Amino acid sequence: MRPLRSIVTACLASVALIAPASAQSLIRDTEIEHMLREYADPLLTAAGLVPADVHLYIIADPSINAFVSGGQNIFLHTGTIVEAETPNQLKGVIAHETGHIAGAHLARVNDGISAAQVPVFVSLGLGLLAAFAGEGGAAGALMASSQQFGALSFMTYSRAQEASADQAALQYLETSGQSAEGLVEFFERFRYQEVMSNARRFPYFRSHPLSSERISILRDNADSAAHANVDDSPEEIAELQRLQGKIYGFLTEPEFVLYRYPLTDQSLPARYARAVAYFRVARLDDARVEIESLIAEEPNNPYFQELYGQMLFETGHIRESIPYHARSVELEPTAPLLRLNLAIAQIAADDDSLLEQAKDNLKVALDIEPDNSFAWYQLSIVHEREGDTALAQLAVAEQAYAVGDGNRAMMFAGRARASLDQGTPAWMRATEIESVAAPLAAQQRRQRRLTSH
Repeated sequence: MRPLRSIVTACLASVALIAPASAQSLIRDTEIEHMLREYADPLLTAAGLVPADVHLYIIADPSINAFVSGGQNIFLHTGTIVEAETPNQLKGVIAHETGHIAGAHLARVNDGISAAQVPVFVSLGLGLLAAFAGEGGAAGALMASSQQFGALSFMTYSRAQEASADQAALQYLETSGQSAEGLVEFFERFRYQEVMSNARRFPYFRSHPLSSERISILRDNADSAAHANVDDSPEEIAELQRLQGKIYGFLTEPEFVLYRYPLTDQSLPARYARAVAYFRVARLDDARVEIESLIAEEPNNPYFQELYGQMLFETGHIRESIPYHARSVELEPTAPLLRLNLAIAQIAADDDSLLEQAKDNLKVALDIEPDNSFAWYQLSIVHEREGDTALAQLAVAEQAYAVGDGNRAMMFAGRARASLDQGTPAWMRATEIESVAAPLAAQQRRQRRLTSH
């Protein structure tokens, strides 16, 4: 994929979402996250972990890879999702990575991603973040940071750790009433990677080395399990295929999208993929035909509403986008990114009568995701437009603290505290941020001095 850019509202500078081949980008999408949570949570529970403590991250990368880093964080490449032939195969990969977490296989390893980068990612997503939103003159809010972390070199697990994670995955799948067939199928599909040079292997099989013996052991154990014959439900299969179309539409060149999903294919995943592809090349009329057919088929699907709202917003039809974003929130009221999308459209409409609604939506989003830096930024805009500079400064301090910028957080918290009434909740929060950000700012200054020498 060639370098592209997206615009983080008219007020922010563009940030690279899809970087050169040497870099990768974290992306967010409510629909994909919801599916991955449905897959992961039963497995995490079976492993004795608290699902809320394990974070799932999506990397916009067509290669097949999944890994654990920074403690209880599972990272999945979009290529892994797109290439999965069944939901059970994807569940098997997640079960295996859960085995690495439960086995504390990273306890003594120096992780490839610093802890400071993860909070930056907890941010905005419109659809799949419209990775190609800069095309066709489209403009709008997409993502708070698109944190790029480059071509990282992750640990290579030992054979003992791989065997341990395999057996743990089998146990978690069995305990949660699911078949391990998908895990075995996934490895069997890529058995040929065993004989390839390390440089030519998919990233996943560089850090998770395959062997015929390992696959044979997995096959024997999976076949003898009590739930060996449990199949994916038709609904799960349809959901995966739909998301594969969506991902392919956003992250693949439009001509390849139309080759994989030609007009003769009128399936739902094909129309979903084409709607995105047409949108990316500014063929809004064609995109409307596809997305409106999807909404007619599933009027209560919040993600189709969200995508239509995104298309309209990104092509300058801001007011027309608001009802679709509002409908997506009505259908899925606890999704913070959908709330954020709606708030951004309400703010961008340049209608002060919508500011109170925007503020309410941002507060709900922040109640669910208090570290969402972009939501704090948008809230600062609302407060500033309402003439409340102190609260705007406090929101900027919250944004800075969420992304680990101690100096900026301390500075804006101090400004806010000086103007707020002493003893109010806002004043106490400003005082708290100023206090906790001070040592962070001092540490960052020391690091900068050491780096400069």
